[in-house]
Amino acid sequence: MATARLDIRLDEEIKARAEKASALLGLKSLTDYVVRLMDEDSTHVINKYEGFTIEDSAFDLFSAACEKAKAPNKALLDALAFAEEKGIK
Repeated sequence: MATARLDIRLDEEIKARAEKASALLGLKSLTDYVVRLMDEDSTHVINKYEGFTIEDSAFDLFSAACEKAKAPNKALLDALAFAEEKGIK
């Protein structure tokens, strides 16, 4: 069950369009519509900024290079320490 609240003020025209869209989608309330939009958009934005996709061939090359590597060099260890310090995952 949802417990967090969000209070917003918006233009009457925007609210009317959102209410109409909510009804057209068969949603129970404007709140359901706003929550749905926020959930979908926030997921999209997070995926855009925190993830990436590469071609299979590039991944295969990367995997092969990792398998050939012996121990991480100083630059890689420094990069890891920097990422951990900054909270980068």
